Amino acid sequence: MDRRSVIKNAGIAGVLATGIAPAVHAQAAVRWRLASSFPRSLDTIFGSAEMLSKTVKALSGGKFEISVHPAGELMPAFGVVDALQGDNIEMAQTAAYYFTGKDPVFAFSCAVPFGLTTRQNTSWKDHGNGRKLLDAFFAQYNFKTASAGNTGTQMGGWYRKEIKTAADLKGLKMRMGGGVFGEGMAKLGVVSQNMPAGDVYQALEKGTLDAAEFVGPYDDAKLGFNKVAPYYYYPGWWEGGADLEFFINVKKYNALSDENKAILDAACKVAATDMTAKYDAFNPVAIKKLVAEGTKLMAFPKAVIDAGFKSCMEVFAEHEAKSPEFKKIHQDMRAFQRDQILWNRFSEFPFNQYMNGVKI
Repeated sequence: MDRRSVIKNAGIAGVLATGIAPAVHAQAAVRWRLASSFPRSLDTIFGSAEMLSKTVKALSGGKFEISVHPAGELMPAFGVVDALQGDNIEMAQTAAYYFTGKDPVFAFSCAVPFGLTTRQNTSWKDHGNGRKLLDAFFAQYNFKTASAGNTGTQMGGWYRKEIKTAADLKGLKMRMGGGVFGEGMAKLGVVSQNMPAGDVYQALEKGTLDAAEFVGPYDDAKLGFNKVAPYYYYPGWWEGGADLEFFINVKKYNALSDENKAILDAACKVAATDMTAKYDAFNPVAIKKLVAEGTKLMAFPKAVIDAGFKSCMEVFAEHEAKSPEFKKIHQDMRAFQRDQILWNRFSEFPFNQYMNGVKI
């Protein structure tokens, strides 16, 4: 008998009596756990994981739920990849370049110096080869990826002293995301420190750090960096568009019904769009407030950025010589980027350049 006819003619009581339950009741409840690498106080980044959870529950009618746990609650901030590999959690929310100690290729999934902007990153991953290449690499770690939101071009960080030349970077102890950027900065004499965001304020206050970069005005103000380092530099040339991500356990994902896979995929996109929109809305307000409170907003001298470009390109070449996987992904990203830069010359760049020079 046709299921729809039974439901229409017999009503819910009749359906239950026949033993033919509607599809929403036939599917067993699914309960997942998501471990984040970020503190709950960051309503932008951590809020993306909360938006994911809220959307999954709503779309599934409460049959699929994901509990969200901040850094340190289930495991340390940087313990999420090992937990996924060991099938201890279903999902994580993190920045892939935190794990370049495992392999430098991780960095491409978040951001690399002089890399892609927000829109370019999304385009490369979803309509170029980016997601396909990266997920093939991440299969060895038992996870696949989905964007959790992009921060946009980040700031260049907080410094306890002025940076007038590349020589001023020598000996600087700096918190940074790691990966190729850390290696490039090491060539300029910077001592790279990769630590969770929640530990940075105390390190700056005590002087065990001389500088720190995280994201941008809204998050940085919440973390209080302006209280312990007066100079705020821009732009963050190492993160033209940092993509935070959901790492999804492949085995657990494959075990989901087609309906729940579709729900999870859709919820990831909702969360990613929401996070990026928050940054675009909140950062302008935050930077005005920081400057009003005495933050010294400074542009990196071009010579400093040029030095960073040179050192980072050397690092890319070194990794390409050692790793065919790194070379394949890097070359694919740069080929895609060249076309994006070409189009940008005729589209957003001249438009933004004009709008930045007129009064509205």
